[in-house]
This record gives sequence, C-alpha cells and structure tokens, in this order.
Amino acid sequence: MVGWAPQQKVLGHPSVACFLSHCGWNSTMVGLSNGIPFLCWPYFAYQFLNQNYICDVWKVGLRFNHDESGIIKQEEIKDKVEQLLSNKTIKARALDLKEVATKVLKKVAALTITLTILLNG
Repeated sequence: MVGWAPQQKVLGHPSVACFLSHCGWNSTMVGLSNGIPFLCWPYFAYQFLNQNYICDVWKVGLRFNHDESGIIKQEEIKDKVEQLLSNKTIKARALDLKEVATKVLKKVAALTITLTILLNG
C-alpha cells in the first residue's frame, strides 16, 4: 500500500480493469474520464450520492453489500470483482462515458482559452 499515487496515470494504464473507489468527486471524474468500471466503497457524506450515480444512473459500477454488522466480507469482495470483470455491459457503458467526458473536456478547454483571451485583452 502507498499513501499516494498518480491516480490519473494509474487509471490510464491499459492493465487496469476496475477501480475500487471511495467515490469522492475527483476520483469519480478520473475514473469516468478513463473509462474504468467502479467497485464502490464510499465512507461518508456525498460519496454515497456519487455511488448512486455510478451504480444506478450511469451504470458503470457495482456497490458492495454489508452484512448485518456493517462489514463487507471477503467473499462479497471476490464476488463483486468477478461480476464486474465479466460484465461487458458495464465496461461498454464506462467506455461510452469516457467518450462523452472527452468531448465535454474539449469544449471546456476551448471555452477556457476563449475566456482567457477575452479577459486578458
């Protein structure tokens, strides 16, 4: 385990098959922009809302089920990894959203350049 890693570079590597994420906003955006399916493990607050979008709205990830004590068991993790890696629909949707994100980012970049030119005269 490491305390920090260059997330964009790691998730952009072709060997990465899925992303175990706490569903923070930056992590969600990096995962989406790289077309990576998610295994969602939120901790608090807005991360649960992001998990809902990832799993229920965008359909690019899976959530873990907790036991009656609130624990996610080893077997649950194994099962969800296997489900995610065998689900071609989730991967296809993740790649579709990558394309959408790429198009939006290009438009945002063009707008940013235009605004910078206008503001700096």
